[in-house]
Amino acid sequence: MHDIRAIRENPTAFDAALARRGDAPVSSQILALDEERRARILAAETAQAEQNKASKEVGAAKARGDEAEFERLRAVVTEKKAEIAQMQAEAKDLDTQLADVLSRIANLPADDVPDGADETDNVEINRWGIPRSFAFAPKEHFDIPAVQNGMDFETAAKLSGARFVLLSGGVARIHRALAQFMLDTHTGENGLTEVNGPVLVLSEMMQGTGQLPKFGEDSYQTREGWWLIPTSEVSLTNIVNGNTIEESYLPRRYTSHSLCFRSEAGSAGRDTRGMLRQHQFEKVEMVSVTHPDNSDEEQKRMLRCAEGILEKLGIPYRTVVLCTGDMGFGARRTYDIEAWLPGQNTYREISSVSTCGDFQARRMNARFKPADGGKPQFVHTLNGSGLAVGRCLIAVLENGQNEDGTVTLPEALSPYLGGKLTLTRDGILV
Repeated sequence: MHDIRAIRENPTAFDAALARRGDAPVSSQILALDEERRARILAAETAQAEQNKASKEVGAAKARGDEAEFERLRAVVTEKKAEIAQMQAEAKDLDTQLADVLSRIANLPADDVPDGADETDNVEINRWGIPRSFAFAPKEHFDIPAVQNGMDFETAAKLSGARFVLLSGGVARIHRALAQFMLDTHTGENGLTEVNGPVLVLSEMMQGTGQLPKFGEDSYQTREGWWLIPTSEVSLTNIVNGNTIEESYLPRRYTSHSLCFRSEAGSAGRDTRGMLRQHQFEKVEMVSVTHPDNSDEEQKRMLRCAEGILEKLGIPYRTVVLCTGDMGFGARRTYDIEAWLPGQNTYREISSVSTCGDFQARRMNARFKPADGGKPQFVHTLNGSGLAVGRCLIAVLENGQNEDGTVTLPEALSPYLGGKLTLTRDGILV
């Protein structure tokens, strides 16, 4: 959500920032609604003052025996009461319209975000690891012999339709091990607090993090009105929804392993093979709630937490900063980490780490009390994948594949796999 005062003060700068995202100017529409709303509020206040004045004079007229003036003043009181009710109702309606318009406008990009139209304009800022040289043509994850018995798309389609997978045997255990490894690293080394939260949330929570009202088609809603979370960013960030917390409470750093659900609206024909793009998947999420002065540094810290997972697993990756045209709705700056997938001979996104500034906090009305006793301020919120478990599984399998159809697994997973670091052609861990 945007600060209406900032738009009033500099509408040209607001529209210019939106233009960097490729969005049309909206300040004139916003300010027109705002002006109408404020005019109704002023009219209601003026009518209230006139009603109060007439109410005081009614008694005096009655005491003087001036019946004509008494009746006139009573009529004024009645008229002003109706006028106040009408102006207040119109102001409330305009306020709702204004809030709806503001809630559909994307966050403004940070000044240092590169301009661009789409992912081709993203800027690489880091690269780690050297992709392995294979003596054979590496396969995509679903074609590796060791994987085929444990990654069943046909049965999943029978159960649920397209874009689902049934994992079993050694593949399922590796998937579980990766999630546990990520959680243990984030809680034991990176200082995050583990949270196991709901995957069903209220509409207000989806609005708080920006999935609603604009992107409802991207998520699933139950008949009872709950939403299935597209990421545990929703449940973690909304922990502070509606709260005014002490500055000493900051920063709060959370991590959660959860099921996630996305309709993948608009992705028809993209990544239809394999488990890169699924309706149901698992992710280890990171969320930070910080003081505004520290949010940029916190984003860098979160980025290193995510990158560190891949480094421990020995997966080559590159890090890019997203251009203005490729950023998500709620982000003011986003770093994507892309893991090397030899089966596709390319890097693919495995984590996005975003800072939202006070954009989500304004939607949630989440504030903190400064230690010096000043006026409460909005917190800053950040989120990032640490990592997408399914995509990490793909990276581990593809990078560890051998010519004989087996897969050699990273040493970092040894404690979670009982020391078994080979997946045989039959899908058995040994």
